[in-house]
Amino acid sequence: MRALILGGGGMVGQKLARHITANGLNGQQVDITLHDIAFPPDPIVGATQIKGSIADAGTPETLAKTKPDVIFHLASIVSGEAEADFAKGWAINMHPTWALLEALRAEHEMDPSYRPRIVFTSSIAVFGGPYPDKISDDFLSAPQTSYGAQKSICETLISDFSRKGFIDGISIRLPTICVRPGKPNAAASSFFSGIIREPLNGQEAILPVGDTTRHWHASPRSATGFLTHAATLDTDLLQNRRALNLPGVSCTVAEQIEALRDIAGNDVVKLIKPQPDPVIQKIVEGWPRNFAPERALALGFRAESSFKEIIQVYLDDDLKRPI
Repeated sequence: MRALILGGGGMVGQKLARHITANGLNGQQVDITLHDIAFPPDPIVGATQIKGSIADAGTPETLAKTKPDVIFHLASIVSGEAEADFAKGWAINMHPTWALLEALRAEHEMDPSYRPRIVFTSSIAVFGGPYPDKISDDFLSAPQTSYGAQKSICETLISDFSRKGFIDGISIRLPTICVRPGKPNAAASSFFSGIIREPLNGQEAILPVGDTTRHWHASPRSATGFLTHAATLDTDLLQNRRALNLPGVSCTVAEQIEALRDIAGNDVVKLIKPQPDPVIQKIVEGWPRNFAPERALALGFRAESSFKEIIQVYLDDDLKRPI
């Protein structure tokens, strides 16, 4: 089996690649190719790295010609950057997906037996308020950010190309992945990880929103599980509804902080410094807060049941110093 991970240099892409090289997919060994604009200094043994932008002319066509069996599409710029740079958001987050799908359609038309599985990492940003207490699987997708609009359009493209039989696609709407290891990024949601990660590493963290802010989270370990499960799922079970809300943990910032206090104590929590940011507040206020992901649960997707569990995953998998 051949797998291509677009955005393979990022945190989730790297964790996914390491998991697959160790465990395979559906009992099969996998030949993995990673594509991204940059990679960490320690390459993954057994994986091929290709450096470049998915938005470069000819790149989607070149990658499609390798005829991977599974494509994990993680490549995008993050929410805050897509909102700040309108043109770049569309140039990275939407147009290359169209080009890739068209290239895969061309490969299918030359060889009708070729119908790759595409797992597209979408986002809960495809939704917009006003929200019910919990978003059901039937709630309207009506994004209120450019990032959400770009993800929503890609979902629709993947659904239609799948309907026509060119690909076999599934879009998974990831919760905010937390606690992310490494440095902060330009995502508007970055602080959700930062207020946990930085204090656990002895550093101050800025909290740009009020502690009553509620959000939907899952760990990087769960993200890897979501992706591998989606890659091997019988898509006939989707009944042509190829976008899924995934399970997670709904909690307030205050509840995040209390979970951190329970694990690491008051001195660690004191490193969180409130500093309101109206731009971040406005973006986050437009995001959903809680879900009832019954379809995904019925299909076997699983996540943590508490934010304390999410912190524990970070401690077990990524923290480089004892607390």
